[in-house]
Amino acid sequence: MPLAREAVELLVQAARAWYFEGDQHGLRDREWMALRFLGRANRFSRTPSALAGFIGATRATASQIVKTLEGKSFLVRKPSHEDKRSVVLHVTAQGEKCLSQHDPINHVVNAVTSLGTDECIRLRDSLREILNHLDAAHQRLNASICRDCMFLAERGPGTGKGRATVEFMCRLYRAPVSLEETELLCTSFERTRDRPKIEQHLDPARVASRG
Repeated sequence: MPLAREAVELLVQAARAWYFEGDQHGLRDREWMALRFLGRANRFSRTPSALAGFIGATRATASQIVKTLEGKSFLVRKPSHEDKRSVVLHVTAQGEKCLSQHDPINHVVNAVTSLGTDECIRLRDSLREILNHLDAAHQRLNASICRDCMFLAERGPGTGKGRATVEFMCRLYRAPVSLEETELLCTSFERTRDRPKIEQHLDPARVASRG
């Protein structure tokens, strides 16, 4: 127990990098959280309601955050291809540049990267297992990577050769999913014991770094 408590206390200290008072580079911590999420979310999760759920805010608060990010030209709204009555939030090139250069968690990412690939994988898998226990205890689901979701199915090989011909389908949204999209976050994610056999199509280095 002392060891577990010490580990959690270290996690809390690391969290100071992304939970802070005031602002950093013009954005408050929850605005950074929103921009960071939208930069990694798939098209089904880049909606105002999904954003509100992810950051643990009301729709009104999430709407205000979106307006702030739009005002700084970090976000734009576009009609959804699946539902014309809905909008999808897109991070602009300026927003991506801001994330790349100024995101407060970049220092933490660099520190974790310095551990090496094997240690990164072990840390990622350990944290994922911790979230699994928390989800079960609190009867909730955290957003996670599309490729590990029970709703993802492989549609079968295409007509050509190579990775570009691999096709997937989201059984929840009944929509096609590209290989690149399988590496993005989804707020409708549900875990499965039978991981979809997608990693055979992916560059192992990308799987380790993006998971």
